[in-house]
Amino acid sequence: MRKLDVAGPRGIIRRYRDHLPVGDDTPVVTLDEGDTPLIFSERLSSKVEAEVWLKYEGLNPTGSFKDRGMTLAISKALEEGSQAVVCASTGNTSASAAAYAARAGMVCAVLIPEGNVALGKLAQALVHGAKVFEIEGNFDQAQKLTQQMSEQHPFTLVNSVNPYRVEGQKTAAFEVVEALGRAPDLHVMPVGNAGNITAYWRGYREAHELTWSSSLPAMFGFQAEGANPIVRGEIVQDPKTVATAIRIGNPASWSGAVDAATSSGGRISSVRDKEIIEAYKGLAEEGVFVELASAAGVAGLLEMHRAGAVPAGSTIACVLTGHGLKDPDWAMSTAPRPRKVEADIEVILAQLDMA
Repeated sequence: MRKLDVAGPRGIIRRYRDHLPVGDDTPVVTLDEGDTPLIFSERLSSKVEAEVWLKYEGLNPTGSFKDRGMTLAISKALEEGSQAVVCASTGNTSASAAAYAARAGMVCAVLIPEGNVALGKLAQALVHGAKVFEIEGNFDQAQKLTQQMSEQHPFTLVNSVNPYRVEGQKTAAFEVVEALGRAPDLHVMPVGNAGNITAYWRGYREAHELTWSSSLPAMFGFQAEGANPIVRGEIVQDPKTVATAIRIGNPASWSGAVDAATSSGGRISSVRDKEIIEAYKGLAEEGVFVELASAAGVAGLLEMHRAGAVPAGSTIACVLTGHGLKDPDWAMSTAPRPRKVEADIEVILAQLDMA
């Protein structure tokens, strides 16, 4: 089996140029995204009696997987002569679009749903100079408005309906194959707007065609129970979940997600907020800090194990989509308060039960 050549400059466009829709004249707008770690999870592996690896996408430049698609979307927009980009966002897309637009010297307009974006994500978009508008409506309404703006005015839409976003995001699958030497048996991940599961499936199929992997994984995506339109088979008009990044009632890449699941022998399911929170805490206990939505895939994997749907000894890749500092308010509201003690070592050791 041929080894993937990964020598050379960092950043997914330069690293995977031969497998992306770019040419010699494409300006590369990069923040050295990609090359995120695949972390072996002893705790989860023991629980599900399989080999579980965590693809930690929170270590991309703006703290989420969105950077993989954004570097390509912004680079192609610049190549096509665009001077302004627009996106609807629950937070991560806005942070990424704002950072890469700033890097390219472009105007970035962001529409966010009222009251539904974590402070850590909004702060990033604002500090990078994006023009942020909080609309009186949900994400799906914001997405419709951005589509109208791109159709009627000189804005390039950089949401996941932009085909370059999916092309960039597929490179994460290349990295998983590179790290494992083949594709995993099962691939598990959160599903919100559904572009990411679409992208991973594309990446795995291309890796298989290029003989980087002799096999393909079964793809399993998990929505939050209160925002699970694909599972219900109908649009959710008022999606509800603590996992704000996947609080989406009408995914832009709905058909791509269904195709990824059905073609691979997997499925799209949903998990309760309670299960997402438990998975979030479990990851933290293992030293991995993610935002709540990132834990949906882990929650789904644990549910699959309880149902006897995880083959013993199988190899599993579980995507963690965003860093925990994306939603610091949630982390602080659930964590214990610091203890106030005297400046005395014996007092401190007594509190630690180590005196």
